[in-house]
Amino acid sequence: MAEVAKARVHLEIRGRVQGVFFRAETADQAVALGLKGWVRNRRDGSVEVVAEGEKDRIEQLLAWCRQGPTLARVSEIAVEWFPATGEFHEFRVAYSA
Repeated sequence: MAEVAKARVHLEIRGRVQGVFFRAETADQAVALGLKGWVRNRRDGSVEVVAEGEKDRIEQLLAWCRQGPTLARVSEIAVEWFPATGEFHEFRVAYSA
C-alpha cells in the first residue's frame, strides 16, 4: 500500500472575505476533508489559513477557497507550501490576529 503524501499550506486570502462566513465555511470544508489546522481573520481584512493533511485534500480546500462562500469575493490568494509537522489535532476557527 502506497503512503499518502502529507503537506502543510499557509494561505492569505484577500478580497471581500470578512463578514461573509468565510472562516466558518472554511472550517467546515477542512473538517469534511479531514484536514487539521486553523483559520482566522486578520486585522488587514484578509483571512489566514494553515492546514495540514493529505496534499490532494489540501488542494481541494485551496480550490474551494478560490471561490469561498456565496457572499465572498476572493481577489487574491498567497500560497506557501511546507512539509507537514503533525502539530494539529483538529481544525478550528482561531480568534486572535
